[in-house]
Amino acid sequence: MTDNFHSGFVAVIGRPNVGKSTLINALLGQKIAAVSPRAQTTRRTQLGILTTDEMQIVFVDTPGLHDPHHKLGQALNQRAEEALEGVDLILWLVDASVNPTAEDNRIASLLIVIPDRTPVLLGLNKIDRLTPEELTARLEAYQALVPNAALTIPLSATRGDGRDELLAALASRLPVRPPDYPEDQVTDLYERDIAADLIREACLIFLRDEVPHSIIIRVDEFTERGDKGAYIAATIFVERDSQKGIVIGKGGKMLKKIGSAARKEIEAMSGRKVFLQLRVKVLKDWRNNENYLRRFGYRLKKEKR
Repeated sequence: MTDNFHSGFVAVIGRPNVGKSTLINALLGQKIAAVSPRAQTTRRTQLGILTTDEMQIVFVDTPGLHDPHHKLGQALNQRAEEALEGVDLILWLVDASVNPTAEDNRIASLLIVIPDRTPVLLGLNKIDRLTPEELTARLEAYQALVPNAALTIPLSATRGDGRDELLAALASRLPVRPPDYPEDQVTDLYERDIAADLIREACLIFLRDEVPHSIIIRVDEFTERGDKGAYIAATIFVERDSQKGIVIGKGGKMLKKIGSAARKEIEAMSGRKVFLQLRVKVLKDWRNNENYLRRFGYRLKKEKR
């Protein structure tokens, strides 16, 4: 560790599906967070910890800020907004392949009231989809929303554009202080939590329409079996009987497909063999039931009157 070691927390915010988890996975060089082409893949606040000889950047991955249609959505927005408190920097990641949306404007209004002591960096992701002329126009459009941003960096989380520039910009703005986490730690979540996210990721990839967003995963057992690897039993909860049939599929084919894909991702994450057993249950309208939400770790703040 150098005498000029920089360390701190960076909240990564943005609307759903702009590539927050994809970017963090890429920066860490390994997968710690579920990703899919669908919006609202991230439902928890997760730390991604990058440590080198010169710095430790603790990325705070957050749920996408959006217009909520149920109590779960409200709880996710609250989690994302709470993540902005007490961090050293904020990285607002936007999808540069489209013009600013109403959700982007909402986030901009949130950032306006952030204290000046917390710098905001603007990251324009997905620039690999743009021509140079389009990129110039999008830069101007998004910069107009946050004129006080400390820096704007064009990025491609998948192709790699701007990653080194981003890390250098973040590190230079973090305080000089010792690291908060051991150098070999990459996240704050336990393997069973990541396994649950990877099972839901497989559901998001293979299932259609609204079904994936009606799903939540509970890991019922996570047992080490020595040289045989790990045994994981999990329940996929859905909101309606019709959804249960879709998740299972004809002759159980869909559930097997989900299980096979999830098992491979969990094995890649954990570096060992995994036996994964899945079942499906109905938990009617759980996304709007505060008792169920509390059971799964989501709490809604009561609005002040």
